[in-house]
Amino acid sequence: MKVVLINGSPRKNGNTMRALQEVAATLEKEGLGSEILWIGNKPVRGCAACYQCKAKNLDKCVFDDDVANSIIEKLKDADGIIIGAPTYYGQPAGALLAVWQRVCLAGGAYVKTKPAASVAICRRGGSTAAFQTMNMPFEMLNCPLIGSQYWNVAFGRDEGESGKDEEGMQTMRTLGRNMAWVIKNLKREGAVPRSEDEPWNPMNFIR
Repeated sequence: MKVVLINGSPRKNGNTMRALQEVAATLEKEGLGSEILWIGNKPVRGCAACYQCKAKNLDKCVFDDDVANSIIEKLKDADGIIIGAPTYYGQPAGALLAVWQRVCLAGGAYVKTKPAASVAICRRGGSTAAFQTMNMPFEMLNCPLIGSQYWNVAFGRDEGESGKDEEGMQTMRTLGRNMAWVIKNLKREGAVPRSEDEPWNPMNFIR
């Protein structure tokens, strides 16, 4: 059993990483494997809405010049997913959104129905808006959202400062325990399988 955590901060060892490390350490204590992926700080593409990933049944993005497809590969074997990002102007870091939207479109089959959570980091405010933005793709992909004792947020500005947020770190540990609890129950012998989906019935409001 393994959880993939995605660090969507341009700072590899910043406050987002510190929070995700707290979750990962708790997962390990609970007997689950974990891997933290960093999206890096090089330019990334936004979705071009070309839909070639679907038209060609690629299971990956047709543009293969950044980290999106390597993340999709890692998600294939994941039992749970956690994404984290700093809050910029009340929104998650733009690079994470650009990559994650492509991952969810091209590799959504490897996200769908898996227990998932988001983690937002901020200096002072806007974290709940960023947190909700990150959760929305999971809600569209039938993922059980994993909560904690509070919204999955922590506070800090300088590198590693979120580690001083005692309640924030406790929230991360509780998130880790909740994620482990859900995955273990889904994997246990005799667990009730999920019912099949109805055929999708899309409806556009402009005809």
